Amino acid sequence: MALSRTIVIAGAGIGGLTAALALAARGFRVVVLEKTERLEEVGAGLQLSPNASRVLVELGLEDRLKPRAVTPEAVCIMSARAGGELLRMPLGAVASARAGAPYWVVHRADLQSALAGAVSEHPDIELKLGATFEDVAPHAKGLTIVHRSGTIRRSDLASALIGADGVWSTVRKQLFPEVQPRFSGLIAWRGTFEATQLPREYTARRVQLWMGPNAHLVAYPIAGGRQINVVAVLPGTWNRPGWSTPGDPLEVMDAFAGSRWPSSARMMLGAVDSWRKWALFGVPEGCGWSKGPIALLGDAVHAMLPFAAQGAGMAIEDAAVLARHLTGDTTESAAGVAAALKSYGRARQARVQKVQRTARQQGRIYHFTGPLAIARDLAIRALGPERMLARQDWIYGWRP
Repeated sequence: MALSRTIVIAGAGIGGLTAALALAARGFRVVVLEKTERLEEVGAGLQLSPNASRVLVELGLEDRLKPRAVTPEAVCIMSARAGGELLRMPLGAVASARAGAPYWVVHRADLQSALAGAVSEHPDIELKLGATFEDVAPHAKGLTIVHRSGTIRRSDLASALIGADGVWSTVRKQLFPEVQPRFSGLIAWRGTFEATQLPREYTARRVQLWMGPNAHLVAYPIAGGRQINVVAVLPGTWNRPGWSTPGDPLEVMDAFAGSRWPSSARMMLGAVDSWRKWALFGVPEGCGWSKGPIALLGDAVHAMLPFAAQGAGMAIEDAAVLARHLTGDTTESAAGVAAALKSYGRARQARVQKVQRTARQQGRIYHFTGPLAIARDLAIRALGPERMLARQDWIYGWRP
């Protein structure tokens, strides 16, 4: 009996929607289960370096994203200790020409909207909102996947199930119940402000990275340059349900007060009216990627610290590689699907772990104090813009 040509994806985040488009482009019927009743903004801005934007462009999303994205001219690396800019790494046309794809910064809601629009127009993708994944069992044609909409339980037949349901993945709990997300001890404060609130030198088309004692700050334009996205990362504790909650502006301003932080950095923080605190959780390295005809993707398998700006990028890469492996005669039998998913995990594991380690290391470097901070600043200045950009080639130059 032939396997179903349907693949079910749990989760309609960036990774899940990208995977749906990539798999549909390979001839699969795709069902996406999303537990929320409607897709809403989660988070604020994100960076899409060329390794990620290349995949989105190849999926036909450039016209949808270009009006909403901003192409920053540079990453400005700033030191609170030194009081200003250490190095300006070129992006814009320089990075695009080097990597063969654009570097974009975009509001997460705009990216999700572009993906959802493409998904809704694709005849081979069905997005089921308000549908919570519950269970999965082997079936003669592959898998029976059970989901709930309100009080009604329904099922779909599929050849594979992809868990793209985030750091608290329900699919991962079924596959690898021993794997638990770990709190990093860091909290990201996220907010935005209108670009017109501050002079242009604070809101130019660039990514600002401020490094300081036990904290750092990132700011860049989103929404076509109309808004500035701000992320402040601080140590903290977390003992409440979930991982996101409203934040008190006075608390974040107090953390960046005093002579340790220049007035230009504090001015951007002061322009934000509404903050949300996000506890930064990660999935430990070594989590399994698949078991039989079920696989994980994105944060469900490798949620990482954001200090390499590659969380979304790695999920987008996962989607492209997954679709590449689920092709041809690999999906004609249950054993073929399982082998293809295992091969997908092997293809991704080493690269993703290297990015996870890079993110952890950069987070420590950003927060150096005393002599270590002095040495860091001297090393960055000595490196220079071109060599700093070249150090990103292994990330930006990736191709599916």
